[in-house]
Amino acid sequence: MSKLQALIFDVDGTLADTERDGHRVAFNRAFAEAGLDWEWSVERYGELLAVTGGKERIQQYLTTDHPDFEPPGDRREWIAGLHKAKTAHYTQLIEENVVPLRPGVKRLLQDAREAGLRLAIATTTTPANVTALLQTALGADSLDWFEVIAAGDIVPAKKPAPDIYDYALKALQLEPHVCLAFEDSHAGLQSSRQADLATVITVNDYTQKQDFTGASLVVDHLGEPNLPFEVLAGETGGSTFFDIKLAQYLQDLRHSSGASTT
Repeated sequence: MSKLQALIFDVDGTLADTERDGHRVAFNRAFAEAGLDWEWSVERYGELLAVTGGKERIQQYLTTDHPDFEPPGDRREWIAGLHKAKTAHYTQLIEENVVPLRPGVKRLLQDAREAGLRLAIATTTTPANVTALLQTALGADSLDWFEVIAAGDIVPAKKPAPDIYDYALKALQLEPHVCLAFEDSHAGLQSSRQADLATVITVNDYTQKQDFTGASLVVDHLGEPNLPFEVLAGETGGSTFFDIKLAQYLQDLRHSSGASTT
């Protein structure tokens, strides 16, 4: 059996429920600041999450909801400026501790470090968003916990394309079969699977009804010793919360079945 060497994490919805109370609120604040009467409700934002990437989400919203809207100046530059303002509002929200880490995340990261596993991030969110969340939730030195932070526009194609995971794997100089990915959405799963990564899904309110066929394990959260997770699909070998033992168990299952996620 191949020994597990690295864990690769998505950020939004996976490490923390940042979408509803973080990004959505920040978008609305940026809209108001720009003099726009747009307001993304919880439901509407859930629909827009089908599009990965904040700038891409604004573009989609203009296409579907305001097709006659003409921004001042260059359209792409205007969207980029609006998104930059949104990022500033988001980091402020995160620094105010509005959005905590999901159950089990901090424990798993700490356990992984103690076990000598390598850690990486693979996300479509901007680097500033990642920095704000990690340093607020885990401490000023937490960026150093992750050997690779692949984020934002570092690759041309965002999830569900595999580019961000391919980039992380190349930076780690590891093959996918010795890594385990953590995601929360169908688009994220498509991305990690196309990179041939075994993947654990932790669903949230926005993603719980999505199709996670092909995931190694689907749970409601990573759990704690006193807060067991609910298993929605997959095997846990009797574990009631996610730990390094369960991670290696899933690794062994993958290799014993000869499975490939592509």
